[in-house]
Amino acid sequence: MKFRFPVIIIDEDFRSENSSGLGIRVLAKAIEAEGFEVLGVTSYGDLTSFAQQQSRASAFILSIDDNEFVEENRDALDNLRKFVDEIRYRNDEIPIFLHGETRTSRHIPNEILRELNGFIHMYEDTPEFVARYILREARTYLDSLAPPFFKALTEYAADGSYSWHCPGHSGGVAFLKSPVGQMFHQFFGENMLRADVCNAVDELGQLLDHTGPVAASERNAARIYNCDHLYFVTNGTSTSNKMVWNSTVAPGDVVVVDRNCHKSILHAIIMTGAVPVFLMPTRNHFGIIGPIPKSEFEWDNIQKKIDRNPFILDKKVKPRVLTITQSTYDGVLYNVEEIKDMLDGKIDTLHFDEAWLPHATFHDFYGDYHAIGEGRPRCKESMVFSTQSTHKLLAGLSQASQILVQDAENNKLDRDIFNEAYLMHTSTSPQYSIVASIDVAAAMMEAPGGTALVEESLMEALDFRRAMRKVGVEWGADWWFKVWGPDDLSEDGLE
Repeated sequence: MKFRFPVIIIDEDFRSENSSGLGIRVLAKAIEAEGFEVLGVTSYGDLTSFAQQQSRASAFILSIDDNEFVEENRDALDNLRKFVDEIRYRNDEIPIFLHGETRTSRHIPNEILRELNGFIHMYEDTPEFVARYILREARTYLDSLAPPFFKALTEYAADGSYSWHCPGHSGGVAFLKSPVGQMFHQFFGENMLRADVCNAVDELGQLLDHTGPVAASERNAARIYNCDHLYFVTNGTSTSNKMVWNSTVAPGDVVVVDRNCHKSILHAIIMTGAVPVFLMPTRNHFGIIGPIPKSEFEWDNIQKKIDRNPFILDKKVKPRVLTITQSTYDGVLYNVEEIKDMLDGKIDTLHFDEAWLPHATFHDFYGDYHAIGEGRPRCKESMVFSTQSTHKLLAGLSQASQILVQDAENNKLDRDIFNEAYLMHTSTSPQYSIVASIDVAAAMMEAPGGTALVEESLMEALDFRRAMRKVGVEWGADWWFKVWGPDDLSEDGLE
């Protein structure tokens, strides 16, 4: 399938009739002759906004003027450095080329040159040769974008394969036989319908036993999220939670549970026949449910809850799982490393329901306030699970979820037992568009792009808070909304 990723040329003379303008347009025409679209602009205006276009480009060509790059003119170098830095802040793979006279390159500092894919000399080589050189790099870049399952799915949908199995619409053909079906087909489009296939398609792998491109994508996502195992789930984090519990909890097991847990955890308690002891959260005068006090996590206090529970006969029992809602439904986070230090070895499994926190591992802003991430120490005895809703705060389709696992030093995931629980709750007819969206959402979050996406969201949230406070100050004694959060918000930045 051919995707639309134009080559973006930035040249102030792009529409001029001078030699520079004529030369760059000849190059643009040669690129178009190779089947690529060219987007020519005379300036990039707001640099940050322009750099965001890296998501829709296959390469950048920036023309530079030799007369500007002299020792006395530091502004030209500073602008070039900012341009390259803004692109690389979001994308360290997209090709960037400079286009100028031969002697210009000697004025470019090494820290800029090393971020470039090439320097195109204006009056050397033919435009056709230069175009092929640029597009070789662009194609290599584009070929690297799609993660394994999404790549296999797009290739299958574009391959013209007939569907001889379910679903019954047979790649969308059934919809073409009815007026209302025609409407459905036109609304959703042929790609979605051709990609809606049975799990028996060998070349796409198998979600149920984690083979082929599905398994490759789960391994790729595990690498991106810095966990030992990662599993795609198409039934939402409600189902992910039940999978974790059914793989770890048996009838009569004692479990330690956040009283402000999701209903799926209550369902899991009922389904497994576990005996719960609850950790009680706090609530402030706004009605906001806050965190569980640290004292509730102290083992002596958990033991007291076990001692007082009439349904627990063995008072020395080791709880099977701890489940914490992380973050709370009002956005309060727990320091996971403190919880691990307090309960490692006391409870077999530490499960963090991070339905609203899949983004936290991609930015230092969140520190130790999420379950699994780069450089996070392992527990010695307790395995760590994180269940995340890819569809809530990342780019997954509705119901997209995933399960992350970090093995303990002395307690490794039994994949066979886990997969029996996985099979108990997953569908034997998974929607592959959801699987592809989990795959793509993980690829989108790979550094540096994921860090940039999270930082932009954080800055937008903080700027909103600053604006609300500004209105409140200017409004004076009259009533205005208050945004819940720290009182000592800085004037700018992420503090």
